[in-house]
Amino acid sequence: MSLFSSLFSKKARSNNSASEHPSSISNQDVKPSTSNDPSPQALPHDSDSRLLKNAPTNRIEPLLSAANTTCLASSRSNAVAQAPFSGASILPTTNDTAIATSHDPQDRLISSHSQHAQISQRGLSSAFVVEDGPASQSMFSGAHHFDMRDLVHAPNVTHVNIVNEESNPYNSVDIQRGRLDAVPKPRGERHSATQLPTRDFINAPNATQVNVVHQGPGGPLDALPKHPEMSSKRAEYLPDSRKPEVEELCERESSGTDLVLCIHGPAGIGKSTLAGHLSDKFRSARRLAASIFLGALPTDALEPEVVVKMVARGIGSMHPQAIPKIVEAIGQCYDASLETHLQKYVLEPLRSLKHPRPLIIIVDAMDEWPNHSLFFKALACLNSQSHIVKFILTGRLNPCASHLPGIEKISIYTYTLGPISKEVIKAYFRKHLQTVPWVDGRMAHPADVKKLTELSGCLPVWAATVIALLSHQFSDSPPHEILEEIVGSRRPVGGPDGLGELYRNALARLFPSVEDRKQLRRYLGATMALQEPLSLSDFSTLSGIRSHLAKRIQFALSAIQTRSPPPGSETMVHPAGAVFHLSLLEYVQAATTEPTFSVSAFDSHSTLGLACLNQLLRLLPPSSSVSHLRDHQRYAVKYWLLHVSKGTPRPKNQWLQTEHCLVLQKITVGTQRQWATLFLETLIPRNADSMMEEAGPEDGIASILGKLYDHLRKSGEDCWGFQVACLEVAVRIDDSADKMWSCLGVCYYERGERTGSLQMYEEAVLAFRQALRLRNHQHPDHAESLTNVAIALLDCYNQNGNIDLLHEAASLFREVLDLCPAPHPGRPLSLNNLASALQSLYECDGAIGTLNEAISLLREALGLWPAPHPDRPSSLSNLAGALQSLSKRDGAIGILNEAVSLHREALGLHPAPHPDRPRSLNNLANALRSLYKRDGGIGTLNEAISLYREALGLCPAPHPDRPLSLNNLANTLRSLYKRDGGVGTLNEAISLLREALGLWPAPHPARPLALSNLAGALQSLYKRDGGIGTLNEAVSLHREALGLHPAPHPDRPRSLNNLANALRSLYERDGGIGTLNEAISLYREALALHPAPHPYRPLSLQNLAGTLLSQFEGNRAVDDLDEAISLCRELLVLSPPGNRYWKSGVIGLVQLLVERREATGDDRDRREIGDLEAELAALRGEKAKK
Repeated sequence: MSLFSSLFSKKARSNNSASEHPSSISNQDVKPSTSNDPSPQALPHDSDSRLLKNAPTNRIEPLLSAANTTCLASSRSNAVAQAPFSGASILPTTNDTAIATSHDPQDRLISSHSQHAQISQRGLSSAFVVEDGPASQSMFSGAHHFDMRDLVHAPNVTHVNIVNEESNPYNSVDIQRGRLDAVPKPRGERHSATQLPTRDFINAPNATQVNVVHQGPGGPLDALPKHPEMSSKRAEYLPDSRKPEVEELCERESSGTDLVLCIHGPAGIGKSTLAGHLSDKFRSARRLAASIFLGALPTDALEPEVVVKMVARGIGSMHPQAIPKIVEAIGQCYDASLETHLQKYVLEPLRSLKHPRPLIIIVDAMDEWPNHSLFFKALACLNSQSHIVKFILTGRLNPCASHLPGIEKISIYTYTLGPISKEVIKAYFRKHLQTVPWVDGRMAHPADVKKLTELSGCLPVWAATVIALLSHQFSDSPPHEILEEIVGSRRPVGGPDGLGELYRNALARLFPSVEDRKQLRRYLGATMALQEPLSLSDFSTLSGIRSHLAKRIQFALSAIQTRSPPPGSETMVHPAGAVFHLSLLEYVQAATTEPTFSVSAFDSHSTLGLACLNQLLRLLPPSSSVSHLRDHQRYAVKYWLLHVSKGTPRPKNQWLQTEHCLVLQKITVGTQRQWATLFLETLIPRNADSMMEEAGPEDGIASILGKLYDHLRKSGEDCWGFQVACLEVAVRIDDSADKMWSCLGVCYYERGERTGSLQMYEEAVLAFRQALRLRNHQHPDHAESLTNVAIALLDCYNQNGNIDLLHEAASLFREVLDLCPAPHPGRPLSLNNLASALQSLYECDGAIGTLNEAISLLREALGLWPAPHPDRPSSLSNLAGALQSLSKRDGAIGILNEAVSLHREALGLHPAPHPDRPRSLNNLANALRSLYKRDGGIGTLNEAISLYREALGLCPAPHPDRPLSLNNLANTLRSLYKRDGGVGTLNEAISLLREALGLWPAPHPARPLALSNLAGALQSLYKRDGGIGTLNEAVSLHREALGLHPAPHPDRPRSLNNLANALRSLYERDGGIGTLNEAISLYREALALHPAPHPYRPLSLQNLAGTLLSQFEGNRAVDDLDEAISLCRELLVLSPPGNRYWKSGVIGLVQLLVERREATGDDRDRREIGDLEAELAALRGEKAKK
């Protein structure tokens, strides 16, 4: 049986960190132990399976920095949520940093040669084998004023005006999709780069036929999608309505080099209007590269590669000189990554123009596009090219606050767009109320204008909708009655109901009867589920709504329609998102919306899915092709899977009760095969027939769907949505198909990897659990399914921090290990997977037994990978990192020496120019720096500096690891400065840290690290020169770092200690009691966040005790001494002899007891003082003998 290659890439993140713990009681720093986590891997499950090539990632010891430093904890950011297919959440079934350091257990398993970890899955059948195969210029010049246009009809619309093309508004041709680089491609099936199909379709859920307007026969841009033409109705800019905002943005842009300017604000505030105005201004200044309005498209259809091609077409249309480079890109980007698409289709064509100033790409309504997170993430590849291209993106969400995956790597400035002024809204009403067809002289009065202005919340969309309602002849009610009803509202838009009341009243007046509202819900539901435009008659056939009734509803809804369809398509029914403001669609789907206007997306998909299935019963003879089908038949062939997957329940007992199941049972085998051929013809017409040649005569619909999934996966087309739909329906038809469930889990997991979506990982867990349920202990793929569930659980844990999921993952990995006794070839990976989960658990609870078990497992794994096994370097680094964690816990020098030895061996296996040499250099340097802190050997420190310099040399700008290498070298130079006092060494360290900080702008997760490390270096400089400005800058930097670690951030205790340390130094300078009190308050909060047995509680105890001593020295309050003594005694309980905190704790306690004896005259502590001093003398004697 062939192995279905569901093994797919999982890139890890390489991160550096630096932190240091000085021994002084007065100035200690907390740094959690973080290190690179081995990522779990799939387990080979039988003799046919090849051992996975991906070994554990180098587990890297955090580089320790000077006091007041921090470590980098690179955790995943949550993506914008996508609606889960099952709607279920994941619950458990059972009750620094240096390069490559992360809290993410997935990062622990990266091959030293491939840098990938993978999930495993068996194939559906033997036929289902998939092989793995200059200064920035201001972008706002001349954009300070607004032009008067018409705001009424399209408050959120911007337009793309492509010049030099023939107008052909709705003769659409299907376009080729971009390819997903994350999907394995079959070898030997690539097509020539010159094969540019003229009728490849958009292969994704909610696909639409994007208009491709011809420049003329054989135009060079014909193979690229074109943004559909909008209506001539444009949003209105009242004069100077946004002048202050534009001036502020101009100032920001002219002084910065950010790649992206993101303008965000709530729905209806005028973001698209602003985008349209900026588009006009930049076009007239010949600075516009392209503009895209995503709200004009059913955006679920658009993979990011398609949007990039739309941008390229816009660039070529406006700048014909760029066309040769765009044509080159068409031939070069088959099966290429999104980053490659951006470079080939956008950067290189714009670079070829040699424009003296950066050209601007405007993309509006980003948050209305489900794939916007992928687009944002890929933009990082253009960070250093802001002198050539800049992006203006608009949307409702702040991408930084939303923690989009990879957003921290993008050079971005976010700007919050507020409401326009009341004066502007009032002027708008005064002007447009004059155009309303009033009856009998009953016109609006000044009081009405005032009230409307108050109710509007200064949102243009509200004002535009009101004018449209008053002007629209949709009922017998005269305009003044409608106005009275609106003015009578007591809830402004800014209230909790938002735009809801306006929509509710508008719909109630537009559809007054119960029957009217019933038909409205049917129409809205059908258009919300609709994937592409249909004629009225075709829409009527599928929706069951008679044509004349659909036309009446369409006319009535035009009163609140904010987006007009392309000219010539007015008789078509469009997907709701293409013509209505997003806020309306959200209103009708909200749980709080009254039933008369509430629309269920699930029910709407169910209705369309059933209608599509009924159309399959009436397909043309087998010899017919897609071209012979009527539009509604073609739609049914293409989209029934999508609708059924989104509109039916998964559980077998519920599925069997649906009409969809009954209709599918009536479809003959011949019709099923005919449908499959037609379905593929709509998606990948070049080889539709070949798939059905593989299908046997006995194959049922579930088997056919499995083969379709496999064929789509191997095609290289961007059709993830259709792949999922095939499997979702297949597991409904046959819920015992374990391989289908496993493939479905892989589909969701891959999407989670690409988007960072927790919901995708949760869906993967659910599917993998189903596969595991069907694969008992005797099943050959049982271990594989256990591993897949565990891996997906770890990703869920990384997203939501639910430690129960981590415990369950560890339990599953234990089961897998039990199934791999020596000499099973999968045992090393299984050992490493379990060790990875255990190390993550240790980082959560600090249980030493957990860490010791992880070390034992890693030792065994290393023994099973002798040289020259390619995974030995990674195994060496993983074990060394775990030993460094143990050394930090118990202070054993022998353990640290062993870690150094292991890192030396790993470095020897990575000679130049091995791509992992920088990581190994940093790993060894980190360990040597830790060793230097123990033995003080100058040779050890110098070797660490030399290694760090070599690593930095291998990371020139704009290498993504450069700031990490800068940080590591700088902190080691600080250690050298502490030894030799060379101010030049300290100044070099500060210079390096300033560069690193500049490369980590907010909201990069490493910015707190850069802030704290630079602040620590400045504190060292302050101690040398006493410059109060230097110390104040350090305090300011620590405050910013603390602000980036709000509760319950795991690094907040460290930032609290860092700021408290700096404030304590400031108190020693100025004696301000407020400064000291703030420091004590911060230390207390840090201590509360380190409950026993947290490994950093002793450090927090020591810091607070030392500061209480300072307070006693000022106020002579013995209570402060008593509390400090109590804290030091607890420290010694937690830190027995041999622990790194024991000696400083004894010294501190002696000092405190002596102070209390002198302050009170009470000699009760004499004996304890003597005993403690004797212990210290004994320790000194032992060291002298050695």
